[in-house]
Amino acid sequence: MTMSSKATILIVEDDPSVRNLMATTLKAHDYSFLTAGNGETAIMQAATHNPDVIFLDLGLPDMDGINVIRKVRTWSELPIIVISARSDETDKIEALDAGADDYLTKPFSVEELLARLRVSLRRLSLLKNRTDPSPVFRNGEIVIDFAAETATLSGQELHLTPIEYKLLTLLARNEGKVLTYTYITKEIWGSSSGSEMASLRVFMAALRKKLEPSANSPQYIQTHVGIGYRMLKVDAERS
Repeated sequence: MTMSSKATILIVEDDPSVRNLMATTLKAHDYSFLTAGNGETAIMQAATHNPDVIFLDLGLPDMDGINVIRKVRTWSELPIIVISARSDETDKIEALDAGADDYLTKPFSVEELLARLRVSLRRLSLLKNRTDPSPVFRNGEIVIDFAAETATLSGQELHLTPIEYKLLTLLARNEGKVLTYTYITKEIWGSSSGSEMASLRVFMAALRKKLEPSANSPQYIQTHVGIGYRMLKVDAERS
């Protein structure tokens, strides 16, 4: 049985045409799915059926999708992919800070929708399989030994500052998830003032120089301008 046939996706979308498009796409790729046309039904479906991933529109008729994210996050860490016509950075930041894992802007291609879904399912699978409290993380040519607090790239030890190591491990533990500037600075420095934001840019630039073979085509760390950063999943044979 494939990963897709085991996964159940909750589609939360009030527009029937968009909802049907997503449902048809999932069905064609052997995913199971549930649907909800408003926030109240979405929360009830999420609590009752425990789906693997939620596709969530923000502009729902009975409540804002942000409230759905916050409600679900009170009991579950299941991946939530926002799919919304709201393209303003502040909307994206608010959704991600509320607990969304990813943000896809309408109109979208079904290929990108499926790609984002696969990333979320891989991350979910990794989280479920990591029973060792000090696992070794591998992504492409990056290997992090959390117990030894060491990291290597292509077999060579990375000489990282304590802050750079914290940034790398934070991104690694949230592989595939967009982390906002606010979230990262609070995790690393405990606050998100202007000085921490400036420090984040400096340390992230230094870290990327040590990780990325080309500054113009980053392989491991993706920047979401005005929002934050994401560690991309890299296949070892392509790295």
